[in-house]
Amino acid sequence: MTETFYEVMRRQGITRRSFLKYCSLTAAALGLGPAFVPRIAHAMETKPRIPILWLHGLECTCCSESFIRSAHPLAKDVVLSMISLDYDDTIMAAAGHQAEAIITETIEKYDGNYILAVEGNPPLNEDGMYCIIGGRPFLDQLTHAAAHAKAVISWGSCASYGCVQAAKPNPTQAVPVHKVVKDKPIIKVPGCPPIAEVMTAVVTYILTFERFPELDRQGRPKMFYSQRIHDKCYRRPHFDAGQFVEHWDDDSARKGYCLYKMGCKGPTTYNACSTIRWNAGTSFPIQAGHGCIGCSEDGFWDKGGFYNRLTAINQFGIEGNADEVGMAAAGAVGAATAAHLAVSAVKRAQHKGGQE
Repeated sequence: MTETFYEVMRRQGITRRSFLKYCSLTAAALGLGPAFVPRIAHAMETKPRIPILWLHGLECTCCSESFIRSAHPLAKDVVLSMISLDYDDTIMAAAGHQAEAIITETIEKYDGNYILAVEGNPPLNEDGMYCIIGGRPFLDQLTHAAAHAKAVISWGSCASYGCVQAAKPNPTQAVPVHKVVKDKPIIKVPGCPPIAEVMTAVVTYILTFERFPELDRQGRPKMFYSQRIHDKCYRRPHFDAGQFVEHWDDDSARKGYCLYKMGCKGPTTYNACSTIRWNAGTSFPIQAGHGCIGCSEDGFWDKGGFYNRLTAINQFGIEGNADEVGMAAAGAVGAATAAHLAVSAVKRAQHKGGQE
C-alpha cells in the first residue's frame, strides 16, 4: 500500500500545524478560497501518493532545478514525497541498469495509473538517435512510457513547445511531447523553467481533485496562465503614461520606467511571474531591470529576438505601439492641463467680478 502524503510528513517529523499551513498556502497559490483548505488536507491525509515517472529528453535540467527549489519549506523538503517519484535520473540514487529497470517495474506495477512527467523533448531525425537514454532513443522510451500512462505533464517550454532545440533550423527535428503522444491527456506547464510554486501547485491539484485543473486552449492551467505578465506588472502605470526606458541604464531605467521599448514581451506573455515571482517571491526579470523574453510562449526563440520591441499590442481595445501610447498620454496630459488652466481662469474672473 502506497503511503499518503500526510503519513510521509508525519514520519519526517512535520507537525500538524505546519501541514495545515502548507495546505492554506497551496490553496492560495491555486487561487482557491479558504473553503478548499480542508479538502486539500483531506486528500493529502487519505489518498495514496501519485506514482510518477519523470523522464528527460533534450533539455538543460532547469525544470528539475526549479522544482526542487520551491520556496515553501514543506514543499522544498517533502513535496518529492507527495508523489511516488519512482524514476527521475537527475535526483535518484540508482544509476545504470538499476535505474533503467525501475521504469519497467513502475509501468508493470502501475499500468494505466501513473502520471508521466516529461522534461525536454524528443528529436525525430535519424530515428531519434540525437538523444540516447540507456542505450536506446529517448523517442522509444517516451512512446513506451506514455502508452501505459494515465496522463502526461509536459514540464517547461522544451516539452510544451520545443524551445531552443526546436528553433530554426532545428537540425535534430526536435518536437514537443504532444506531437508524439497524441492519445493521452496532456497538461503543459511552460516556462524556461516554470515557476517552482506553479509546478508544485499543479501536482497538489491533481492529487487533491484527481483531475487536471481547468486548461486554456493551449493546454496550460488557467489559474497560472490566464493573464499576461503585463496585466499585473508593477511598471504598467509607466506604460499607460507613455514613460519608457529608451536605452539601457538611462535615467528612465533608473526611475523604473516601462521596458517595452527595450523588447519586453510582457504584453504578449501569459504567466504568473508578476504575481508569484521567483525565489520565494523575491523578484522576477522585469523587477530586476530586464524585460520579459516570453519564455512561456510557443516559439519564443524564433520571434525576432529578445531585445526587439513588439510591433503592436492591444491597448484599450485598439492596436498601438509605444510611440503612439506615449503621444496619446502626452496629448491627454496636455489637454488636461489646458482644461485646468481654462477652469482656473474662469474662476479667477468670476471671483474678480464678485469683488467689484
